[in-house]
Amino acid sequence: MSTSEQPPEIDVEPERVAQALAEKPAAQVIDVREAYEREAGHIAGSRHVELVDLTAQADTIARDRPVFFYCRAGSRSDMAAKAYRAAGFEAYSMSGGLLRWDREGRPLSPAGGRVAEH
Repeated sequence: MSTSEQPPEIDVEPERVAQALAEKPAAQVIDVREAYEREAGHIAGSRHVELVDLTAQADTIARDRPVFFYCRAGSRSDMAAKAYRAAGFEAYSMSGGLLRWDREGRPLSPAGGRVAEH
């Protein structure tokens, strides 16, 4: 397989996720963390689907647009992206998760939001 035939990397930088949210229409950005983590702080404009519910929610995620998953540090979103890519989606995982997003000074919702412990 040549380099040009290889699928794009699964891991994407937080900057790419921020750009995807600003596009029209905005990309699908999905928070796969647990509810208490989401309530503590999340990326505005993202959707919440807990990792355990992703299979059941697959039909509610558009196949014709990229989907970006994120979690606290990146391991759960990596699993989600790999599974969705295997199912034919253009799926990505945000490298470093919400910890990196926050460390880079990007905003969390609601105002004063924080990254919850897992």
